Amino acid sequence: MSPVFEGGVTENWPPFFDGLTAPKRIACAPMTDLDLAFTSAVDLAHMVAERTVSPVQVVANSLARIEEVNPKLNCFCFVWHDEALEAARSAADAIVRGAALGPLHGVPVALKDTTPTAGHRTTLGSFTHEHWVPDRDAYIVRALRRAGAIVVGKTTTPEFAHTLLTDSPLWGVTRNPWNLALTPGGSSGGSAAAVAAGCVPLAEGTDMGGSVRIPAAWCGIVGLKPGLGRIPMDTLPGLFDLLSHHGPLARTVDEARLFLHATQGPDDADILSVPCPLDLRSPVPAAVEGMRLALSIDLGCWAVDPDIEKAVRRAADGLRDAGATVEEVDLRLTVRDNEVWADLWGVFMATYYGHLVERFAAKMDPEVLLLIERGNALTAVQLKHLELERTDLWRRVAAVLADHDAILCPSMATGPSPAAKAEQPKHDPPTDGRYHAADMTGVFNLVPPCPALSVPCGWDADAMPIGLQVVCRRWREDMVLRIGRAVEVALPNAVQRPTI
Repeated sequence: MSPVFEGGVTENWPPFFDGLTAPKRIACAPMTDLDLAFTSAVDLAHMVAERTVSPVQVVANSLARIEEVNPKLNCFCFVWHDEALEAARSAADAIVRGAALGPLHGVPVALKDTTPTAGHRTTLGSFTHEHWVPDRDAYIVRALRRAGAIVVGKTTTPEFAHTLLTDSPLWGVTRNPWNLALTPGGSSGGSAAAVAAGCVPLAEGTDMGGSVRIPAAWCGIVGLKPGLGRIPMDTLPGLFDLLSHHGPLARTVDEARLFLHATQGPDDADILSVPCPLDLRSPVPAAVEGMRLALSIDLGCWAVDPDIEKAVRRAADGLRDAGATVEEVDLRLTVRDNEVWADLWGVFMATYYGHLVERFAAKMDPEVLLLIERGNALTAVQLKHLELERTDLWRRVAAVLADHDAILCPSMATGPSPAAKAEQPKHDPPTDGRYHAADMTGVFNLVPPCPALSVPCGWDADAMPIGLQVVCRRWREDMVLRIGRAVEVALPNAVQRPTI
């Protein structure tokens, strides 16, 4: 299905700020449209506040970039053209009036199509919700708007955000800006592709099993799963879910910091929201001197691609050079730990979406149906046993974090697979005792207070990005951001622009 564009197309916009009046385009503009598209959210907010650029220019440029690349990527399912430009004009008017400006004033952002938006369709990538129009904005939407951000549209997701391939029954296949034949990852694949391609500097994602970190790694950008409740979450029918997080997709660590600054709680919208916010007003320092970091290439059981191992070790060396102590540890994770996550994910799907099967089964993703079946097969006693296994996992992770500030490992064990579900290669069952899944992220959703970051750390032999995963102690987002920033400083060539 083609994306829905709400409004027309703007071909020209003011290159400089001049109140609400759009001057003619000036040939000697200080940056090209493409440069503006890849300007960081931090710089955009500063430029808008200093009247170097107008919010109208910034948003119109974002909309033009979406129009240019979305036919290739299919990363947006809804584009709010007219509403976004009207919000940009209001943002420009606020500057003229001397109003107090939020930290994201005039900055375009995108929302994942699982996040409720009042008056706008929220489909969850599913025919079951094709025409659902929520009557309220989710907390995170309200927080972004309070900070001055301008929502330009909604991004694609697999049905119910269930998997790491962004290919939904409703919207079809989303593609990776670095190689259109490959997936950007999922489930926040549309958001990651949009950020990597320069459509927006920031996008919201959700992370229940790596759904922010997976596409961040495969698209060569930054993705943060904050500790549980750091960003209040009220998008699900229930408020006591212990897997789910909102998180930013950004091109740099400091932009992720700015997103978190604007959206952290507390807020009674989420009973589990963390009561003590962090001070995130200042740029993230690349300060790791004196830190003790635990390196685990395989987490105990994963089969990791050699190119990825090499890139992760290079990142670890860079952190050593910056003054951190990095030592290899055996985290002792097992294939069963991932099965615990998969069982809980099945329960999640069965609880929230199982009632839709009778009416919509023929239009639902077969993988979703299998997850619902898996969840329905578990008894209440088996569910409590999963909590015992989860407790054992936490004790193993906590034992490492007791002596270390963070765990370092790959975000993904392999590079991205083909973009479409129908194109996935068939493999014989492994016989080497190793875990041959791609993602190394879901197990850390089983310890939800621990923030986890994916930051670019290199390239594989196919010129596809590689992500380093950093997992910190409970609710130490400040520390995970510092380590990520140090990786950026140590490996400046790990971040590039795709040529799409």
